[in-house]
Amino acid sequence: MDSAEVHISSLVVHANPAGLRSVKDQILRLPGAEIRGESETGKLVVVLESDSQTQITDTIEQINEFRHVLGTALVFHQIESPAITGGESQ
Repeated sequence: MDSAEVHISSLVVHANPAGLRSVKDQILRLPGAEIRGESETGKLVVVLESDSQTQITDTIEQINEFRHVLGTALVFHQIESPAITGGESQ
């Protein structure tokens, strides 16, 4: 796999509202993870950026193992590469 690829994914993480702060703190410690939205019912919109699909799936598995996480759903996955975009990232 080309190391110049960038994988961008978004997912919804559903957590027990009582443990939402803990889940958010753990997600924010993951490399390439951002929280882009949340609800008081325990749902988080998370964006992941990495060099490979394997890193994305490994991160999702990690999130699923966090205490208070009820489940995750992958919503979007895109691969960017210089071959597709016609040049280098700036």
